[in-house]
Amino acid sequence: MGRRGRRRYPAGRTHDEERAITTNFAEQTFTDPELIRNFCIIAHIDHGKSTLADRMLQLTGVVEDRLMRAQYLDSMDIERERGITIKAQNVRLPWTVRSGEFEGERRVLHMIDTPGHVDFTYEVSRALEACEGAVLLVDAAQGIEAQTLANLYLAMENDLEIIPVLNKIDLPAADPDHYAAEIAGIIGCEPEEVLRVSGKTGEGVAELMDRICELVPAPVGEAEAPARAMIFDSIYDTYRGVVTYVRVVDGKINPREKIKMMSTGSTHDMLEVGIVSPEAKASDGLGVGEVGYLITGVKDVRQSKVGDTITSARGGAEEPLPGYREPQPMVFSGLYPVDGSDYPVLREALEKLQLNDAALTFEPETSVALGFGFRCGFLGLLHMEITRERLEREFDLNLISTAPNVVYHVVTEDGERIEVTNPSLWPEGKLDEIYEPMVKTTIIAPSEFVGPIMELCQSRRGSLGGMDYLSEARVEMRYTLPMAEIIFDFFDVLKSRTRGYASMDYEEAGEQLAELVKVDILLQGEAVDAFSAIVHKDGAYAYGNRMALRLKDLIPRQQFEVPIQAAIGARIIARENIRAIRKDVLAKCYGGDISRKRKLLEKQKEGKKRMKTIGRVEVPQEAFVAALSTESTADKPKGK
Repeated sequence: MGRRGRRRYPAGRTHDEERAITTNFAEQTFTDPELIRNFCIIAHIDHGKSTLADRMLQLTGVVEDRLMRAQYLDSMDIERERGITIKAQNVRLPWTVRSGEFEGERRVLHMIDTPGHVDFTYEVSRALEACEGAVLLVDAAQGIEAQTLANLYLAMENDLEIIPVLNKIDLPAADPDHYAAEIAGIIGCEPEEVLRVSGKTGEGVAELMDRICELVPAPVGEAEAPARAMIFDSIYDTYRGVVTYVRVVDGKINPREKIKMMSTGSTHDMLEVGIVSPEAKASDGLGVGEVGYLITGVKDVRQSKVGDTITSARGGAEEPLPGYREPQPMVFSGLYPVDGSDYPVLREALEKLQLNDAALTFEPETSVALGFGFRCGFLGLLHMEITRERLEREFDLNLISTAPNVVYHVVTEDGERIEVTNPSLWPEGKLDEIYEPMVKTTIIAPSEFVGPIMELCQSRRGSLGGMDYLSEARVEMRYTLPMAEIIFDFFDVLKSRTRGYASMDYEEAGEQLAELVKVDILLQGEAVDAFSAIVHKDGAYAYGNRMALRLKDLIPRQQFEVPIQAAIGARIIARENIRAIRKDVLAKCYGGDISRKRKLLEKQKEGKKRMKTIGRVEVPQEAFVAALSTESTADKPKGK
């Protein structure tokens, strides 16, 4: 970085003059796709994706040094606080190639910085559709992780050019030679072909960008054909409405023309077309292979669907692009506003958030205890946590979320197959078969922890599918596990048993028969639907006992004794009592006959008995929050 001022540019230009020319070059609309390279960065959490993106922004000059900040592309506060990428971000970078076949030539790079967590795999899959190449980034001190492998296989399925890169080579614990050999064995290249960079110091980043220009193929499309552009992301702007991010496949999109959404057939006037470099800049249009944004002034979030094809309203394309596979929610949870009058606000907030997060699904539901709310589907527990936090921050809502659960399929004695996304939908009576969702789990860890990992997976009803040694010290284990067993605390327990060295990834693997029961929690003999749960038969007693104990601590004492019971059907499996508040009716009795005191106590007892027959248990909002929060249910026992 320090030698930048002495670098020589063509025709004796200074660095500032070259940057101005290159930046101006990047903002043009191109008719020649040969000058464009579209790529994304895929990696595990904390392997340095966002830091490497920062160095690329600085090196290409699109962000001045005085405006630079860490994690520049992570625009949400929650991303910066947690240090993770939640939304894939795209940016256009100008680059003058410094070595190799295209030395001295200019290229325009479209970079997409993708999330690393398994819950945001759908974000990654959409980003890959907009690219021709992928930078596989691996920490030189930790090696390849399970989620990196999952994203690598996604990139290979899309026939992307893979560029292997070892990051953090400046760390004292880095072992680039060892991990270069490991990567080479996985993707089938030579260890010398694995680039070595430091996102922190900038070492090797220029060489990486030259390699991208050399290896990543240029986008292919028909410039003279009717316009076709794929929507791969969109956001809602309070002032400008829906901002749609697209990748142009054929033809050209011009400003001020009328466009058509091919899935709905709706037409809109284009108000603005532009690029992101890294701030939004209006341009003269977008050509074949270019990535940019469109603004039509549409306020209805349902009009801009991710995966839809945009074409010209007049003389447009007949056939839409393939689009994306619809994401299947794996975890369901109810979201309810603490203040019932916020229900319409929550609906609007979910619609706007769904535009920005295509993997989120929701439908209205009601609860006797919590009122009106929505049953929401998520890709995982982190996805659920982030969604709730975004709703509370961005839309100023105060929410209660019910205990998360997965989707079960129940077959009744009549042969009817029912989908159960909520314990309240569990059918009454005798059931013929119950199916629960399964996942294929990949765990990568040091080989010394094989024993504790096998013990954990077997205790969660897992079956071993295979085991491979990536090197002498690291092993990859593949298990098939019930989804319900891993959505709570599995990852935390795995980390603690492996001293933080294990990484995990999972994918759907169909469903299998299971012995499951619905546990109801009764207060004063009445079932509270918000506390019901579907658990494995062997873990039902422990779950009921623990929930009864927790509610005993959370619910304040009433004027009468309140029994808390856990039941499976008509059978009570656990019980706790909340003692009644006793008023001291004998306070004014100083001495005297014992029969007078007994008479007063009997009178109090009769009054409490009458109150019990008409009284309802008051459960404070805090009790629901504490009993249903993810943290509280994280220790939910699992069936053996």
